[in-house]
Amino acid sequence: MYKYREIFYKQYYTNQAGKADPSLFKNTFEEQKWNFTNEIVCHFPKNKDLRILDIGSGIGSLIQAAKDAGYKNIRGIDISTEQVETALKLGVKEVEEGNLDKIFENNEDKYDIICGMDIIEHFSKDELVDILIKLKNKLNNSGMLIFRTPNSDAPLSSVFAKGDFTHECHLNKSSALQLMKSCGFSDVEVLPSMLKLRNPIKELLRKFLWFGVNFCLKIILFSTARTWHQVLFTPNLIIISVKQ
Repeated sequence: MYKYREIFYKQYYTNQAGKADPSLFKNTFEEQKWNFTNEIVCHFPKNKDLRILDIGSGIGSLIQAAKDAGYKNIRGIDISTEQVETALKLGVKEVEEGNLDKIFENNEDKYDIICGMDIIEHFSKDELVDILIKLKNKLNNSGMLIFRTPNSDAPLSSVFAKGDFTHECHLNKSSALQLMKSCGFSDVEVLPSMLKLRNPIKELLRKFLWFGVNFCLKIILFSTARTWHQVLFTPNLIIISVKQ
């Protein structure tokens, strides 16, 4: 582990994940859960008995969203003591403290879905390639890896990609496809990811504004004689890879 990680991850929730106001973590939990339901859980296969692993599960909002949707066989792991303790306070008992070595040490344990929300950007390139190959071996046949990560092609991308000192690796759609295919996944999809607003009027306004911004960015690409067909501009990307 890099030396800085020992310092940063010790109080990661207070200093980064919960930096807005730690006293509001219940509101944060509900907001994250709502977004994960609409953005991530909707991609899960319908079989509610699938084995699901959430790495870097934080305060457990994705796990709770999956539980609310009827999935029962779920395990979460996070390196941050603070986040695990917060998850337990919120009633998410499936989250345990530990790093990925704890997952990899059991060769017989396999999963149908492995998720990682806002985590792969925390690894160096060498680390990430090694982890992806190992995670692929932890999947059952037809198993899925689902990641969300900042998009380096987004306007003002540094707000998201560089807003956390512990971020190491920055991807766009093209490099995400290249990465997953190089690690042995032939069935890979990279989707746009943008948090939605729960207020319907504000959400409608956001969509209208985003349409204009997105159109202007495509015009800029066109003016440089480049195509936008492999480019996404949303703040985050969702990467879905299936083991064949």
